[in-house]
Amino acid sequence: MQNIEMQEATQEFARCWQAAGRHLQSMAHDGKLNWLKADLIPPILEHLSFRLGNQLFYVRVFDIDGQVKGPGNDKGYRTIADGCKGHACLMPMRNTPRGWETCKADWGLIDPDSGKTIDPYNLVNDEKIIMTDWEVHDFAVQVVRDQITNKLGYELMSSQGNPEVDPSIWFVGDRGPEWVVVRGVRYPDLEATMPSNIAEIADICLRTSRTGYFASVGCASTEDAFDPSGEIPALPLWRGHGIFVRFQGLGPVEIQ
Repeated sequence: MQNIEMQEATQEFARCWQAAGRHLQSMAHDGKLNWLKADLIPPILEHLSFRLGNQLFYVRVFDIDGQVKGPGNDKGYRTIADGCKGHACLMPMRNTPRGWETCKADWGLIDPDSGKTIDPYNLVNDEKIIMTDWEVHDFAVQVVRDQITNKLGYELMSSQGNPEVDPSIWFVGDRGPEWVVVRGVRYPDLEATMPSNIAEIADICLRTSRTGYFASVGCASTEDAFDPSGEIPALPLWRGHGIFVRFQGLGPVEIQ
């Protein structure tokens, strides 16, 4: 369990953030930019993130004139970029008479350490990259989140893919706020194990809700042989490649 910032974005920062997202989308001329995070639902590590080919990019948007502050801090986007072996990027923006615009040419992204411009296309290659544990967990959270919002129709309160933070999801259920602890596993494992400290998690969540769930998400490569004998080893989960998902719904956590 960790304490995390739950800052919300101001309306003016939201306008800045929207302009940044539109600009990034416009730069993906082949239409192959895949958004990982494109919302301002707290908690916020990065403001925007996307995959292009086999590379991941985690973006912190900021007002170069310092008039508008965004949620989160300068550490968050670096933390998730390191955990997922992606690229941390800064995106300076400026409010002009025409609206919010990028301050740098092309993608508008810069390296936070060197200050050099970043062109994502120059970093994409044909290398097969195995998904990190953070990536798999974040993907599992997205699967459960989509189930809650798109299929069950509940309103999301918060969602985050940091594997060191529980619960992963809070939403407004039939009995008010409800929470979900998510775990993802790689094939040949089929079912994730409920964390040993689930009672501690539930106890802390009691301050807000008595209703909690555990969600297991199994992930397997769509190219796997699925050999029951075990003679053919399971394939790795390659970043950007197809994934079969095994998710059997939310399992209630019994609270003593």
